[in-house]
Amino acid sequence: MDYSFSYRLKMAGFLIAAIGYTISSFSQDTVQTVVAEKGDGILSLLRKQGVNPYEHYDDFVSMNIENLRDSIHLYAGRTYRIPVADLDTVKVVDSIQRKTKEIKKIEGKRYAIFGKDHEMVLPNSEKLKGAVYYLVSGHGGPDPGAMATYGGKSIAEDEYAYDITLRLAKELLSHGATVYIIIRDENDGIRDERILEIDHDEVAYPNKTIPLNQVARLRQRVDIVNNLYKKNRGKYQRLIVTHIDSRSVGQNIDVFFYHHEKSKNGKKLAESIHKTFQKKYKKYQPNRTYSGTFEDRTSLYLVKKTHPAMTFIEVGNIRNKKDQRRILEPENRQALAKWISEGILLDYKLGEIGPIR
Repeated sequence: MDYSFSYRLKMAGFLIAAIGYTISSFSQDTVQTVVAEKGDGILSLLRKQGVNPYEHYDDFVSMNIENLRDSIHLYAGRTYRIPVADLDTVKVVDSIQRKTKEIKKIEGKRYAIFGKDHEMVLPNSEKLKGAVYYLVSGHGGPDPGAMATYGGKSIAEDEYAYDITLRLAKELLSHGATVYIIIRDENDGIRDERILEIDHDEVAYPNKTIPLNQVARLRQRVDIVNNLYKKNRGKYQRLIVTHIDSRSVGQNIDVFFYHHEKSKNGKKLAESIHKTFQKKYKKYQPNRTYSGTFEDRTSLYLVKKTHPAMTFIEVGNIRNKKDQRRILEPENRQALAKWISEGILLDYKLGEIGPIR
């Protein structure tokens, strides 16, 4: 037997174990922290630390839950822990053994509609492969929807509903879904500002001028969705409509979900997202009761007239100061989109119950 080879093999094994122990100790004992500055949000803080804010958003919240206002907002001057990726011990071992290892490159796809800073969509899973989703954000074009004032500037429902819808579209695409964004603004993209500038250049898919008349506007959306539904007949199809409410100034509301009274699949979709929100509130805001509901609301035009099973979502009251925080802060809009997408994933996992209406 070649004892020199045996000795080298034992030493290599010892060295690998030692390195593994060192890496493990380092990862356990070393935690990156940063002090939040005035104006920082979770997304901007992670981005400044070179951490993907969308991949590690939930990790950050879990690590810092006791140091967040309303379980989502930073306090200036406080220290926060930053999630870090684990070191790849396999690559270290392979380099010691001088073996080559094929590293699979993750390739994403660019979608210009999300804007320059957000256009790249990296694959997360194929859980929604084969599923088709139609996303409609409320109002748009000549109709800005509900209006309010914040910091002396006007804010409009359609801009914030659209931003949440784009973020939701990106989440669904990352899981392999086919997504149709019905109301579109090629100039806006996903925006990380609190005050979203108002414009009126939105169009309806693929590039139709949005009518001023309310009934004509709603009928246009119904026709677009129903025509696409026929084109994709036989596939798993769902419709998500996103609005922001405009109740009295003093009325603070949670996120509500509506469905068609006769649609079992629509009810299941609304219920799945509702359950996800209940779970998230329980985890991130344990001292606050979630009062949002899911219920039938067939009187709503889009709920009544569209063919795919659907849910109609109202994410808050744009005129209420507490709800404005939920809507205006980009971290909150991202969280809303993320939670809605998780509810959609839950709905798809549960599968269909009965025929689509």
